[in-house]
Formats: sequence, structure tokens, C-alpha cells
Amino acid sequence: MIQIFMATTQYGAASVVAAIRAGLFGPREGRRLLVVGNTSSIPELTTPLDAMPGFEEMRHEFDAVHSWNETIAPHHPSGWSPRAEDTVLWERVLRLAWDLGDEPVEIACESIQVSPSRAVVDIFADSPIDVYADGLMSYGPTRNRLPVDVHSRIKRLLHLDLVPGLRPMLLSEYGVEPVVIPDEPFLRVLEQIGGTGVAALEEHLPDGDRPTAVLLGQYLSALELITVAEEDSLHVRMLRGAVAAGHRHVLFKPHPSAPAQYSQSLEQTAQELGVRLTVLDIPVLAETLYQHIRPALVVGCFSTALMTAAAFYGIPVARVGTELLLDRIAPYENSNRVPLTVIDAVLPDLEQDASEVGKPLDLSAERVTGELAPLVRTVSYCMQAAKYAPLRDEAEAWLEARLSTHAKYFKRRRLTSLRLPGGSTVRAESLRRNPAVRRLVKKIRTAQG
Repeated sequence: MIQIFMATTQYGAASVVAAIRAGLFGPREGRRLLVVGNTSSIPELTTPLDAMPGFEEMRHEFDAVHSWNETIAPHHPSGWSPRAEDTVLWERVLRLAWDLGDEPVEIACESIQVSPSRAVVDIFADSPIDVYADGLMSYGPTRNRLPVDVHSRIKRLLHLDLVPGLRPMLLSEYGVEPVVIPDEPFLRVLEQIGGTGVAALEEHLPDGDRPTAVLLGQYLSALELITVAEEDSLHVRMLRGAVAAGHRHVLFKPHPSAPAQYSQSLEQTAQELGVRLTVLDIPVLAETLYQHIRPALVVGCFSTALMTAAAFYGIPVARVGTELLLDRIAPYENSNRVPLTVIDAVLPDLEQDASEVGKPLDLSAERVTGELAPLVRTVSYCMQAAKYAPLRDEAEAWLEARLSTHAKYFKRRRLTSLRLPGGSTVRAESLRRNPAVRRLVKKIRTAQG
């Protein structure tokens, strides 16, 4: 059996390697191939996964490493998938290009709803599948409905225990069981990657005092969640909040695709505040920073790296801008909603909860299972009500009891359309079908030209 592992991020590759070393893929009897993909908007301008510092520490777990971008060039990995009638032809192409022969294949991939993972599982149409989740999205519902010939082949969901006690919703509607990737092998992989990346990091860190706070950029404007100007302002708010918390040397780690103007605005603000700012624009994991400089605070919006800082390194964390995103994120089914909800519900607000900033994060079983888990299940039901119909009674009861204090996680229009507590007493669909209302709307539109 040949095992094919798909990875598009260094964090994802580290998750896969940790799972392998933890024995979750069995003994190494057949060949193991790693297929790396670069899904950034302009892959030619960013560093591919297999060229990042620390990758060599993971390479020896695989018999070969192949580039998905090169395999399907000139197509973009995020926008290309084979036509149904071409999948057999593409399987022959890949078996020849990757020297697979006629051997049976197993696939381990991330984000199975979209390409490049979806393209590969469609091409190898008879292969069993393991899905691994390399971030907070594992706690949210499956984005798109999967055809039976795909979800029937999925054996497991492998995920990191970023929020201990919180059960993932991803793929649960298909009966796929979640399996935790143990913390210890994952941290060892990160340590090895970080050891190699330290040399590159040291070249970009100033001599003398080290940064005590780390700001995480996410490039949310690229996802059209907020505007470029709003994201620029969000980073400035992070800096001001860190300074207000007493930090005089701050490091900003931008998203690899972020425009230069972000760091320019931060540099101007740092000068105004009289603090030292280091902008780190090299492709190293945030976890390498955590290991090497041991910051006293990590600040972000809803990055998974916030939870790794808290859960795996015990570093105090804080959030900025989550309420803005909760208001803006659309549609309601957006797969970033649950990660955003988790961060907003668990982390202190840097600007509003000053007394809580700097303290270790409370991830007690009582808080996770008693408060966070019911919230996540209710949000997930509202996102994908048809898929999670068995959760309706629980969602109704939770909304009746808790909506008044958790209204920011829900949209009135959504609650109305699902006929849930908190929705309008007059159903929107009834209004749209009402002949008098339809005539009035038509009259208004005619008058407006």
C-alpha cells in the first residue's frame, strides 16, 4: 500500500509528521509520498512548503516529495479539478509521474471539500481517505456537502487537541470519528523545525533586548471579510493594545501575502508611541517564535496560532477585532465562523479585558464542556441546519436560555429563517410570498427606475 500525504502549509505538514510518528498511520511497510501544494494567490511570489526553513527535518519521513503545482501547471491548485470524464486519465498520469505502478493507494489530506485535496481524492476514486485538520476549523461544520462516493471512503478525522474536551463537528454528519494527534510528538516536530529555523530567525531579530509581545497578522481582507484599511487599522489596534499592556518591544508577524503597507502603518504608530517594533517577514512558523523568544503575550484576531500558544506553550494570549468580524463575516455558513466564535468566547479582549490580559488561559473541562461546547454546537446547527438536524432541540433550548448574553454569535435573519428563538415573529418567507407585499415591492422598484 502506498500512502499519499497532501500538505499546503508547514503547520499541516507538521501535523501529518506528528501523526506518523505517533503510529496513527501504522508501521512503514509501503512507500510514503508527500505532495506539497502552494495555494497562495500568486504562488510564484511565495516560498513553497518544501523550501521553508525546517522542512528537511520532516523530509526523511517520506520516500519522495512531489509538487502539486508543478504536476498540474499551468493551473492554479485552488481553482483546478479534473472533469469527471478525465479522472481515469489523470490517475494514469499521476501513477506514471509519481512512480506508483499498479499499487493500491491511501490518501491523507486536509480541507477535503476544496482543491487540491478534492482533486486528488476524485482522481484516486477507489482509495480510502484520512482527513487531517491542522487548525480550529476542525471544530466547525463541514463546509460543503460531500458526494457519497467521497464521504463513504473517509475513515478518520485526525486533529490536534487545541481546545481539550471540545469535540470536532467536521465530518461528524457522516459518522466520521475524530482521533486526536498526541501533543508530545507534535511539539517535538515543532521543536525540530524551530531548531532549523532559528538561524534564519536570528538574522532578522535585533541584537540586545528581545520582543516581549508577538502580533499575528492574518490577511483577512484577502478573504473579503474586512477591507484592507480595516485590517490595517486592526493591526494598529493590536500594537496599541500591547503597548498599553506594558510591552516596549513588539514583534509583528505578517501573513506571507500581506501588502507592505501594513508594516509601514505599524512602524509609524510605533514611532509615535516610542516603542520598538520588529517586522518579521520570513517564512517561519509562529511556533518557532514561541520556542525561541518566549514572548509574554501573543495577540491576534482568530488565528489558530493563538490557541497553540495557549494550549501547547502556556503563553498568555489576547484577541482584537473579533466582534467586528462576527458582525461582518458572511454568509453565515462561512467556515471561519466557528474558529472566530471559539477565539472570541475563550480569549480575553486586549482592549476591554485589561485585568485578564497576561494571565494563563482557562481551558478547564467545566468551561469547555459546560460553556463552549454547547455554543459551538448551536452555532454549527445554525450554519448547517439540514446536516445537523438532530441538534435542533438542543439549539432551541440553548437559545432560549443564553441568547440574551450571546447574541453577537447569531444573526436575527438566520434565526428567523430557521424559526428559532430570537428570530422575528413575522417569518420572512411568509412576507416574501404575501401578494400585497410583492405588489408593494414591485411598485417601489418601478418608481426607483
